[in-house]
Amino acid sequence: MRKLNDAIDRFCALHPRWGIPGLMRYIIAANAVIFVLSLFDRSGMLLQFLCMDPYQVLHGQLWRLVTYVLIPSGSDFLIIFTFLFYFWLGEAMERLWGSAKFTIYYFSGVLLTDLGVIAAYLIDGYRIPIYGAFYVGTALFMAYALTNPDAVVYVFFLIPLKMKWMAIIEGALFVIQVLRYAAAGLWGMALMPVIAMLNLFVFFSPNLYRRADTVRAHNRREAVQFRRAVREQKKQKGYNHRCEVCGRTDTDFPDLQFRYCSKCTGYHCFCEEHIFNHTHHME
Repeated sequence: MRKLNDAIDRFCALHPRWGIPGLMRYIIAANAVIFVLSLFDRSGMLLQFLCMDPYQVLHGQLWRLVTYVLIPSGSDFLIIFTFLFYFWLGEAMERLWGSAKFTIYYFSGVLLTDLGVIAAYLIDGYRIPIYGAFYVGTALFMAYALTNPDAVVYVFFLIPLKMKWMAIIEGALFVIQVLRYAAAGLWGMALMPVIAMLNLFVFFSPNLYRRADTVRAHNRREAVQFRRAVREQKKQKGYNHRCEVCGRTDTDFPDLQFRYCSKCTGYHCFCEEHIFNHTHHME
């Protein structure tokens, strides 16, 4: 995944004008137009013509691989908020990544959703048309949340909520959805959202790897420093451990157990009687 992500970064650096500037503006504008037209289309033929229908795609109607993203997703009551929210997310991520990388991210989500829907149809045999780019929008939302976890969003312009908490809720719902399909034996439907969100993993897995490497390096450094401190203490004091409350040492009381408090700042040793009964060092 790192190599694929690096290849995407190199391509975007070499071809910065390859993307579509203001892509999210066009998507939202098209969504708004389709929403207005659908209000006058009581037969529903317009949305049926644009939706992602795996059966029709496999029988030659290839435009459905893309046109389903033009269908607005969400309830009619909240549609304006949905448009504003995704417009804001798209513009923010394009400014951060550049037009080329954002365009690749968005359309890779579109194509992965197509692949997931077709795979679900072939595995489970259920013909479930997709109206709207739900998974593409979810991948866009999660991308912003991973990049700006502490950004505050005012839900309905009233309720402040950090993006990281919204992402945790969204992730939990995503896992529940996959598990419900798997429990019902619908393995294709369980696989569909996983495939549809693979672009999120490709683009952000290197960040997770780097963060994990940083944590492991920090823990190794702390362990080395701790062992060095114990050796120096034994060399200078004549003991390994000394309780900072009662003063007893492992040399004078070899059967006594000593622990280092995880809540104190630095390394502070206490005997088994005082490990849970002392004033924590916070400096």
